[in-house]
Formats: sequence, structure tokens, C-alpha cells
Amino acid sequence: MGMILLNPGPANTTMGVKLAQIVDDICPREIEFGQIMQDVSSGLLKFVQGSSKARAVLFGGSGTLAIESCLSSVVGSEDKIVIIVNGAYGKRMFDIAKAHEKNVIAFESDFLSPIDFMQLKVFLESQKPQFVGVVHSETTSGLLNDLKQLSFICKPLGIKIISDCMSSFACYPLNLNEIDYIVASSNKNLQGMAGVSFVVANVDNLKKASHSRSVYLDLKAQDEYFTRTQQMRFTPPVQILYALKKAIEELCIETLEGRYLRYKKNNSILRKGLLGLGLEIFPKESFGVIITAIKMPKDIDFKTLHDTCKKQGYTIYPGKIEGLEMFRIANIGEIYPYHIEGFLNILRQFLQNLVGENA
Repeated sequence: MGMILLNPGPANTTMGVKLAQIVDDICPREIEFGQIMQDVSSGLLKFVQGSSKARAVLFGGSGTLAIESCLSSVVGSEDKIVIIVNGAYGKRMFDIAKAHEKNVIAFESDFLSPIDFMQLKVFLESQKPQFVGVVHSETTSGLLNDLKQLSFICKPLGIKIISDCMSSFACYPLNLNEIDYIVASSNKNLQGMAGVSFVVANVDNLKKASHSRSVYLDLKAQDEYFTRTQQMRFTPPVQILYALKKAIEELCIETLEGRYLRYKKNNSILRKGLLGLGLEIFPKESFGVIITAIKMPKDIDFKTLHDTCKKQGYTIYPGKIEGLEMFRIANIGEIYPYHIEGFLNILRQFLQNLVGENA
């Protein structure tokens, strides 16, 4: 393996996924390629519970495209949506809804602490929205928002949940009996290539997703066209879809539980090693097994640390919380505990050299 990517996607992929892109050229309107997309769409449903009447609607584009499609298509002009903002990606959801002139209100919560669900319940009871938007695994920090608890609050109030599951799909079990719209992409825990995103929802909910003013982002139109023709309305990323089909096959072999346990072991080694080096890590509670935020040691700038790690084959990621000097380490993709140990050794040597220089 070349560079070890400790950024939160695109993630390291297997050689099998890489090689799956090397195929004969094909017109994406051919029946054979329609079958590839059908295999991908149905394959994604294997990792979602409560999906007997669900479909996965595919788009060519990054995860943000599918988020924008979902928000713009699902929320009508007479609806209200509350977006839970406890990270940069929750803020992005809010900005998208605002750009599409939706009646949107933010429920702001601390970026590094669990949601106060009692406070949220009171807020939702007073605002009476039809929808709530939330990021399941907030890539800003690694905070894991409790979808089960959120569903417990929302369902009795008749509120539907739109969840950004970019950093949780293909690792955590997701249930359409708890959340109504699952949005994710090909290039994180699925361990495919970047370029495909998708919305998973029950058919009844997809039929109602007709409110987008965008031609490209129209979720209902995308779903209906694919159901009728087994084609995307617009040119799909052909090779990326071949790679995603292979990635789905590999995940079926590893199993969802197996992938979760591998990531969990990676994350456990990472967190233990970082604490052993005297570093402060976040979140301190309600954290997932995907990504960890680390307070930058005193007198160190991110670029110096990044460049040192990169020279030795590891890519790390900057922080994304305004006013806090942090960096982030993701432990997803085709990486294993020995890769995490290798990074910790590099970081340990870096910190020791820093102490020596300052002695």
C-alpha cells in the first residue's frame, strides 16, 4: 500500500476495488450497465434495516450533492425543518436548506458534547417542524449523535428525520424504522472511490420528494427514472460504479459487524496511544469509532506535523472547529491496527524530537 490516508474519506481502497475500474469502455445506456447500477442500488440496501419497501437512489457526485438533493426535494414550501448543528456538516445542512429558501431553524449544540435531548424535545415541541436534519457521525469531531434517541423524540411528534450518514453508513447499523432518509456516499466506510452518492428511503417517502426547484437534484425524478429505465437521468460516473459494486461485494464478505469491529479496534488503539503520548483527545463521550479530534500540542503548527507524517507515508487532516487548534485522525478504509501503530510511532518520534530541540 502507498500513502495511508488518515483523513475521513476518501479512504484507502483494496486492490480489488482499484482494479474493478479497469473495464472495457461501455455506453452507460446499455442494458449491461443498467444491471451494474441495479446491483449497486440493491446492494446498498443490504446494510440498512427496515428496508423491505426501500430504494437507494444514486447520483453522480459527492455526498453533499445527495444532501442537497434530499433537503431540496423532501422539504416543501409549507414545511418547517429543524437542523441540529453540532458540527461543520450540520452547519452545511443548514446552509443548504437556507440556500433553497426552506423554512429552516437551527438547534445549536456544543460541537464536542452530546446533544441535550431534553432540551431538544422542548425545542421541537415549541417549533413543531415536519422534519429534523442531523449528521449521524459528525466528521468535524467524531461525535456520534444518537439516532435511536432522536427517533424516540421525533416519532411521537410526527417529525421525519433526514440523516447525513456519510461517516456512519457501512459501519453502523441504520434503520429506516427510526430515520426516514439516509444519505451517504461511496468513498468513506464503503471503501469505494469518490464520485457516487445516494439517498435511501422507503418508496412512499420518495414519492413525496417532489419539491426541488433544481432539475439535476430532483430526488423523485431521479428515483422514478431509474425505476423505469435502470439508468440515471444524466451521465453516471461509469468506472466509479464498477468500483462501488466491487466494494459492496467486499463488504458483504467482511460483513457490517466485521467492518465495525475492525474500525473499533483501530480507534481503540488510536485513542489509547494518543492518551499515552499525553495528548488531549475529543470527544470525551458519545464518540464513534470513525474519527478522533486531537488538541494540537503547544508550539506545533499543523503543516509541520502534516509534512512530517506525509514524508513517512501517512496523511493526517486539519481540525474544523473555529477557534480551536486541532487536527483529526480517521481510522476508516482499508487500514488495520498495524497501520495505526505505525502512525503512533511517527507521532511519538515527532514529539520526542520536539522535546529534544526545546531542551
